[in-house]
Amino acid sequence: MTRTFDAIIIGAGQAGPSLAGRLTGAGKSVGLIERKLIGGTCVNTGCTPTKTLVASAYVAYLARRAAEYGLTIGGPVGVDMKAVKARKDAVLGRSRVGLEAWLKGMANCTVYEGHARFEAPHEVRVGEELLSANRIFINVGGRALVPDMPGLDKVSYLTNASILELDVLPRHLVIVGGSYVGLEFAQMYRRFGSEVTVVEKGPRLIQHEDEDVSAAVKNILEAEGIRIRLHAECISFAAQRRYRGRC
Repeated sequence: MTRTFDAIIIGAGQAGPSLAGRLTGAGKSVGLIERKLIGGTCVNTGCTPTKTLVASAYVAYLARRAAEYGLTIGGPVGVDMKAVKARKDAVLGRSRVGLEAWLKGMANCTVYEGHARFEAPHEVRVGEELLSANRIFINVGGRALVPDMPGLDKVSYLTNASILELDVLPRHLVIVGGSYVGLEFAQMYRRFGSEVTVVEKGPRLIQHEDEDVSAAVKNILEAEGIRIRLHAECISFAAQRRYRGRC
């Protein structure tokens, strides 16, 4: 049996919930479909978790500079990454639960959890349910594009999403790409205590910005101990060899 709505929204990310609110507020019935996590990128792998981690990293950065403010800390500043991750998970969990409760309690809005598939121009199937609407809004998100670089398939690597699940501090984090997201993680993990190297193929960082902005950002990051490699045309990967005994 087909259930008919005035509108179907595929994806409960940044735009989906607010669109559902506007439509139902105008008296329209809405079927909202999400196959994974309500809140999409911003709540689950973008703004909310990264800014939570940035805040923790900033506190560590300030604590190491306590003497500049006339404060004394009895010993070196340490970072408990398991606790940092737990705090991040709690913050984004509250955001997701609150958003989910709002959507599921919204009058004239029915939330479906599953993968949406078109069966006709105005029909979408979710599991065993067949939904129909004259208006269908596609609000699907994105995921990290992993470039085809030599040897990458031979090593383990992190993306902007999987790095959020780390609960240990890398000894040395190499970030390929000197754009906004990469630089955010670079500064964050340097402040946590990792060695960090940013490798950028182009002649400068964040190339969409003016040259003086790129230069200023490079100076700030290098002042914090981040190594920057520009003009890196020949980027390749290989598993690290481990030797026993003397070489």
